[in-house]
Amino acid sequence: MTVNFHLNAVTLHTTEGSVTYDFTADLTVLEGPTGVGKTTLLELIKYAFAAGEPRLATVATEAVHDVAIDISIGEDEYLVTRSLDAAKSKSVRIVDKRTGERLPDLPIDGESSLNSFFLKKLGLPDDIKAPAQKGKSTKPGSRVTFGDIFKFVYIPQYSINRDIADSREGYYDPKRKAVFELLFKLTEPETLAMQSRVNVLNGEIDSASANLETILEFLNDSNTSSRQEVEQALEEAVFEQEQAQEELYALREELDPVVDRQTQVYRDLLTDAERSLAEARAAVQDLVRECEEIRLEQRRVKADYARLERMRDAGARLANIEFSVCPRCMQSINNRPVQDDKCRLCLQPDPISPEQAAGSYELQQLDLQLEEMEAQREVIEQQLEKARRAALDRESLIKNLTETLEARTSERVTPRLQAFSDASDRLATARTRQESYEVALQQWDRVEDIAAQVRDLQTEQDRLKATIAARKAAMAVHKNTVFSRIEEEFRETVTNLDIATVESASFDRENYLPIINGKVFTKTLMSGGGSMTATQIAYWASLMTVAREMDTRYPSMLIIDGPRLALNTAHETCAAIYKRLLRGAKEDPGTVQFLVSDNELPSDYDGDFARISFDYRNPTVATIRHPGKGQVDLITSTDE
Repeated sequence: MTVNFHLNAVTLHTTEGSVTYDFTADLTVLEGPTGVGKTTLLELIKYAFAAGEPRLATVATEAVHDVAIDISIGEDEYLVTRSLDAAKSKSVRIVDKRTGERLPDLPIDGESSLNSFFLKKLGLPDDIKAPAQKGKSTKPGSRVTFGDIFKFVYIPQYSINRDIADSREGYYDPKRKAVFELLFKLTEPETLAMQSRVNVLNGEIDSASANLETILEFLNDSNTSSRQEVEQALEEAVFEQEQAQEELYALREELDPVVDRQTQVYRDLLTDAERSLAEARAAVQDLVRECEEIRLEQRRVKADYARLERMRDAGARLANIEFSVCPRCMQSINNRPVQDDKCRLCLQPDPISPEQAAGSYELQQLDLQLEEMEAQREVIEQQLEKARRAALDRESLIKNLTETLEARTSERVTPRLQAFSDASDRLATARTRQESYEVALQQWDRVEDIAAQVRDLQTEQDRLKATIAARKAAMAVHKNTVFSRIEEEFRETVTNLDIATVESASFDRENYLPIINGKVFTKTLMSGGGSMTATQIAYWASLMTVAREMDTRYPSMLIIDGPRLALNTAHETCAAIYKRLLRGAKEDPGTVQFLVSDNELPSDYDGDFARISFDYRNPTVATIRHPGKGQVDLITSTDE
């Protein structure tokens, strides 16, 4: 039997008030002309379930701020409310209708989300992956969500005459088939997890095998064919290294006594001479700096001396100027007597004579400074000359001591240097070989580890494949029974619908899709959307009937949007469709729910099901005034 999954009511909270629609019957039809909002209402229901991306009309995004659905799942009943506000739409509010308790708000995505809530209510874990089961895939598969389950519940108008649950999208096939198997209990989540692991192991085995091949190529380039060969070569390299070290040790022991007492004295003298040379060179640099400082000071004093000389000369020149008239009253002063030591103008004693100016105190002090600095410079230059001679003497001494030491040691040390160099070369070569073989040995260890890893991975994969094969074998009889019953019901339904262009009908047991006239159901299979629509309704109605008869996880609700739209004038087929839906609702009352939106209904069935009528004065979003026929953008036309 199916899992009880019933939409009891939907409430739209709009900017102008709220409107509620109850769905208590097993078959409810939303009737009304194109553009009154039937698809908008169904897409808002899909939005409340958070089952993928809905296609919302302008009236929904601008006037509806919350949508609430009253749903029964199993023995429980919940009120789920979701806001259309972008910031608030990331979570939903849930109330347990049985107890009246408000449950914690659930996020749309992530852990403990609304997706997890619905999956668990259907008896499924929220971490199922849908792996590819053919070929050698290395991917674990995409995660199965409630949105994938909802594709088996809601057949939207924009795909009813195109494909079945996105069957045209090749990438989606593994997930569509996994959902089909889960709903009809043709597989279990554990089996899918095993297949997912098998696919992941394909990638891990390929990666490990590629690493193994790369390492073997490296070892082949190192001219080592086996681990034993590397170990033997490593032992030889270690032995050569030990021999070279022993030879170097012996040479060092021979070289140590070569340095006798007299040679050591010469070396001590050489060390002292080098230290004295450094001190002499430092003294030369200090004396050169002092000489330069004295020269700079002499130039400064000489500049001051020249300045005073210019001042004295100017005073002497001005002293010879004689006034003939008084600069105040401009009267002649030539005829009055003036003593020699008096000023001709003011007749007062003259304080400075040219002879006194010539021997001024400042000039005398500057002369003394210049003489003193010159004496200092001469002394420093003498010291500088001595320091330079001392440095030359130390350089000559160092040269003689170096030549003496070289002469004393060349005859005793040089013959051993070549042997020392040869032994050092052999030691370095042996170490290089040892390091190379150690790396090769590590790679051989990796070869063994990776080979063991590949064997372990293959063993795990073979075990999983065997388990999967055993589970599939155990399920084979049940699967054959389900497929046979679906094919029987589908063939009978197609025959009763009398679909134009359909000559034969069966069920594809590999792809779980209808087979019409010997070919799998595709968009280009039949001319005209009416035949496609009728075939698809026959398929979904057949699945619902078979699911109700057997033990399944199949939700007991089927929503169909706009079947009449593509049928046009096929009145007999349309009547047969409603007859088939009505039969499905009456076979076992209260076990399934059909919710259909359509433009026009067959007159023969007016009183056999619940009916909610809409028009342009009474649209689905009834609190918002409808602009009129042809004044709105249709969801299907916008998509196209």
